[in-house]
Amino acid sequence: MSALALVYRGPAACEGCAEEVAALLRASGHDLDIAYVGPREALPLTREVLDSAVLYAQPGGGNSVKRAFRQMKRFAPTIIDYTQSGGRYLGICMGAYLAGTWAGFGFLPDTDQFITSAGADVRTSRDTVVAVDWRGVRRHMFFQDGTVLTPPASGSGGAVLARYASNGEIAALVAPFGRGKVGLSGPHPEASQEWYRSNGLTNPDGIHYDLGCDLVDSLMGP
Repeated sequence: MSALALVYRGPAACEGCAEEVAALLRASGHDLDIAYVGPREALPLTREVLDSAVLYAQPGGGNSVKRAFRQMKRFAPTIIDYTQSGGRYLGICMGAYLAGTWAGFGFLPDTDQFITSAGADVRTSRDTVVAVDWRGVRRHMFFQDGTVLTPPASGSGGAVLARYASNGEIAALVAPFGRGKVGLSGPHPEASQEWYRSNGLTNPDGIHYDLGCDLVDSLMGP
């Protein structure tokens, strides 16, 4: 029996980002029905609507965390309570930035820019490709000024899935939050062929959903 997954679509998400996350969730093998939620969608972002879903996804957004959080602030208590009460939060790029305590939902102690971190091999906010070590295997991912993630305190559970290859900072993780769980990625595991083509980029590994599916699997697991 299929379960409902909700994907935010609205001013805090970039054009096309919600649809790419929805495509990843459809490909994940979890038999998910996908619906969009947001201020201009048929489904409002309310606790009642969230409680009908097994997962809520916050896609990538613009280039300002402050602005994105201003656009999401009225929904923040609902999203936080849903996750703390047992829901699953999937955050990619801006959705991962918003997991931090500063201008965010407070799922993690902190999030910060990879491009400003010591030893980063990407220093531009333009769309590009970044190397990561995903479960110890070198891979490449679509990247647009994604975040470095700070895990919860030691002993709280969760797992680091990927680190940026150039400096070892955390690129993707899953972590508990109350009775729920968050799954976050700074780079874009949902990026389609069109994203690479339109930006003149090539992924040396080819374009696959396996990293995104691993993130979703880890998030949906116990």
